[in-house]
Amino acid sequence: MVTTAISKIAVYLPEQVLSNDQLALQYPGWTAEKIQEKTGIVERRVAAPDEFTSDMARSAATLLFEKGSSAPADIDYLLVCTQSPDYLLPTTACLVQAGLGLRTNCGAIDINMGCSGYIYGLGLAKGLIETGQAANVLLITAETYTRYIHPEDKSVRTLFGDGATATLLKTVEADQVRIGPFVYGTDGRGAHNLIVPTGGSRRPFEPDAKLEVDNSGNARTANNLFMNGAEIFAFTLKAVPKAIHELLDKAGLGMEDIDLFLFHQANQYMLEHLRKKLNIPSEKLPIHMSHCGNTVSSTLPILLEHLESSGRLRTGQRLLLLGFGVGYSWGGTIVHW
Repeated sequence: MVTTAISKIAVYLPEQVLSNDQLALQYPGWTAEKIQEKTGIVERRVAAPDEFTSDMARSAATLLFEKGSSAPADIDYLLVCTQSPDYLLPTTACLVQAGLGLRTNCGAIDINMGCSGYIYGLGLAKGLIETGQAANVLLITAETYTRYIHPEDKSVRTLFGDGATATLLKTVEADQVRIGPFVYGTDGRGAHNLIVPTGGSRRPFEPDAKLEVDNSGNARTANNLFMNGAEIFAFTLKAVPKAIHELLDKAGLGMEDIDLFLFHQANQYMLEHLRKKLNIPSEKLPIHMSHCGNTVSSTLPILLEHLESSGRLRTGQRLLLLGFGVGYSWGGTIVHW
C-alpha cells in the first residue's frame, strides 16, 4: 500500500543564548537553579535582531536538503506553521518558497497554529499526499515568540525560545499506515489565556500601551504575550488524558502498545504531572528542552530529531505524538517509525 511517512527532520536554533544565569541577574529572588527546577530549562535561544521567521524557516530547510534526502526541486507543497509571521500579508510560506528556490508550481500556505501545529501539519501533509495532490511535502515550523515577550515578564521569558524545524514527508510503499489515525480538539473559550492582545484588526498595535504589573511582579503591555499559567495547566491536565484515550481507542491500541509518548515540550513540571497522571514510565516519556526552551510548534520535531540522532528511535517503534496549548487547541497521532 502507498502511505505517508516522515523521511527526514532538521532543526535550526538561533545562535544567541539566553541562560538561566542571565535571567537570574534580572529577577531578584530567582536563581538559575530555581528557574531550572520550575521549567526544566537551562537556556533558550533568541533570534538575532535581523533574523525573522522566514529566515529561520529557510535555515531549517537548507539543513534538511543538506542531509541529501531531497532537493528544492522535489518539493510539491510547502506548509509553514507559525504564529509570528514576517508580515500580516503576504504569507510567510510565499517568502520561504522564493528564498529556497522551490518550483513556482509548488503549493505554499501558512498554518497559524501554535503548540498543536506540528500535528495539524502532519495531518494536512498526509491528506495532500494520500489524495494524490503532492508526493513530497515540506513541513516547516518556525517561531520567534521572544519578540512578543516583555523583558520584565519572567512568567513567559523563562519558558519560551525561538527555533525552527523542517520535516520532509513523502509517499512510501509499506504494509501498514505509517502516520495516523489522528484526533483533534478545539476550545476557543480559552483563547484569552494565551494571547498577544494587539497587532490584529480587532485591536491594532498600541505604541503607547500602558505597562501593567500583576500580583507576581510580572510586567507587560497589551502588545506583549500574556499567559495565564494556572488556567493553561488546568486545561492541559483535563484535555490531554482524554485525547490520548480517544486516540488509542481510534487506533485499537492500549497504553502498553506505545513505545514512546512524545508530548509538546511545554515545561518539565507540566510533563511530569501528565506522566504521573497517566502512569507512564519515565523512560517512555522523554523530555528534551533544557537547551532551547518551549519552542511552540517546533518542540515535537526537535524531540523527534534528537531521539533519532541519539539512536533512541528504531524501525518498527510505535510513537504517540500529542501537541496542546494556545487556542485552546490540541491534536494527536500515532507514528510507526
